[in-house]
Amino acid sequence: MASRSPRRRLVACLLNVSEARRKEVVENVAKAALCNAEGIQREETTVLNIFNDPDYNRSVITIVASINSIRDAALSACQKACALIDMHTHAGVHPCMGAVDLVPFYPLGEELWLTDSQRQSAAPAPSCSAGLTPPYSEAWPRGGRRWAGVGASTYVMNCNVTIDTQDITTGRSIATAIRESTPGGLPGVQVLALPHEGAVELACNVESVKGDPPGHPMDEPWPSFIVDGQPYCHAPASLITARVAELARRRGIGVKGTALVGFTPRECKDLAEIALSQGIGEFWKEQRRIRM
Repeated sequence: MASRSPRRRLVACLLNVSEARRKEVVENVAKAALCNAEGIQREETTVLNIFNDPDYNRSVITIVASINSIRDAALSACQKACALIDMHTHAGVHPCMGAVDLVPFYPLGEELWLTDSQRQSAAPAPSCSAGLTPPYSEAWPRGGRRWAGVGASTYVMNCNVTIDTQDITTGRSIATAIRESTPGGLPGVQVLALPHEGAVELACNVESVKGDPPGHPMDEPWPSFIVDGQPYCHAPASLITARVAELARRRGIGVKGTALVGFTPRECKDLAEIALSQGIGEFWKEQRRIRM
């Protein structure tokens, strides 16, 4: 009987950069993750997805690589973004800290421990933030790189729900109601209400919740995965949307739609396995997910 190939030890980096209106810039940042300084493609590295929002002027680039390659891939992308994005001319609705805004690392699968990803997250930090002036300073260096949030954690999903109003105060009241810190709020959900394309969008970070998924067996399953031998899960997008719709309806407002930024952890790992097994670095082109 043929032996099974060993499982890849994969890490995802959902790189947030402060550019979404220039397609060539975002793609060049993504491509920088795939090749070394000599232009040779890195092994075991793929870019699964590019999600961008012109109103926010912000893109999320999903880089997945082996534990041995993710650090260099993320660092190269960060360096390219800092070289190409000038924060002196940046304009967008979403709050941001710099050209490279967030560099989160997430272990994918049971083969890795969280500490593995934490070690890899140390490399981009000096390039993105060390020695730079504080946010909003008048003394930004050329390019306005400023600060970036860099670190590792269990997987964080992103789910944005748009409500049919321009009243930001109403949006903020709904955001407060669904936030985890509010009694009766949704587990793991952190949320901002932001003006977006003539309406209000509730931009949700859906953090991992330790333990088995709650809920009734008839409910939609919560996305679940294992890290450090422990089970984790996320509130599903359908639950977030339903809660927002209920709260909006009480205020006489409808829901326009829901957008998922990237994938669930299981989807991310499964797609990465497909991309890497077929040697596809620019997998986002296969996915046709760029929205410019």
